[in-house]
Amino acid sequence: MSRNNRPGVDKAIVSPIATRDGQPISYSRAPAADLERWVGRFYVTIVGAPPEHRLDCGLLSDFACIRMQLRGDWEATTADGVQTSGRAAMLFGPHSRRMPISVTGSFISIGIFLRPGVCHALNGPDVASLTDRLATFSDLGMPEARWLDLFDPADSPEDWVKAMEHEMRSLIAERAVREPDPVSARFEAAAFSDPTVSIAQIANEFGVEQRRLERIVRRDFGMPPKQVLRRARALDMASHLRGVADHDEAEAIALRYYDQSHLIREFTALFGMSPRQFVERPQPLMTLGLETRQARRLEEIRRLEPGEVKPWE
Repeated sequence: MSRNNRPGVDKAIVSPIATRDGQPISYSRAPAADLERWVGRFYVTIVGAPPEHRLDCGLLSDFACIRMQLRGDWEATTADGVQTSGRAAMLFGPHSRRMPISVTGSFISIGIFLRPGVCHALNGPDVASLTDRLATFSDLGMPEARWLDLFDPADSPEDWVKAMEHEMRSLIAERAVREPDPVSARFEAAAFSDPTVSIAQIANEFGVEQRRLERIVRRDFGMPPKQVLRRARALDMASHLRGVADHDEAEAIALRYYDQSHLIREFTALFGMSPRQFVERPQPLMTLGLETRQARRLEEIRRLEPGEVKPWE
């Protein structure tokens, strides 16, 4: 990205970790080996801001996520309307389009991106009904205080991640009624690798009937397969535009769209703004989410080894 086309940066916020362009990023890593079928990524985000500073941004996540908000006054515009919270533990469903999010003051957000099929395996809420929505731990009958008390302020982000790993093992032992469907894991990998692939081709490669593949994806991703791939393509483009992608993939990502009008139409439908507007406006929360997803994606497709320095750092 040229110096004249750098992503807008919100100068009122500061994070201990940032990209070369000054975008705040999270501490994140892949799970321990025994949790790989259940967890895609752990993240810890710590950002400082003046107490009165209101950040209006958004998120677009492709997977359900357990989020612990330890600091900040949050507001989310969900499919059920505006919901607010302070210190809280919640389960966010995947997003079909950008969800407007605001936070006032400094904030700490810690979370676990669940792999597709995990809600079903844990006998949790239907992902389709949770898409573009969130549920509190109280709604889900989960011990909110126990989760929020995992995080000693004196501990490091890695200590917090290890505490989440321990709690996830307990959650799986207590609630799992089945294993996550391997078909969903393979479809996740296909979306990361080449979101322009046809559904018929994927079904053929997997050796499953197309209708069965569509049923599984609807259940575990909350939407039809074509919509999942369309979203994955847009998320990769958004990551490139925000400077949190492998620059060597830039041309291949751009060629996934037929032409500029195709890109603008699809991008605007999902993000509510054109690619140019997306670059020019500060997008700290969105960038945080995109960076965490892109790190997971590059590790999944073997373009990045776990723990290796990311191309944008």
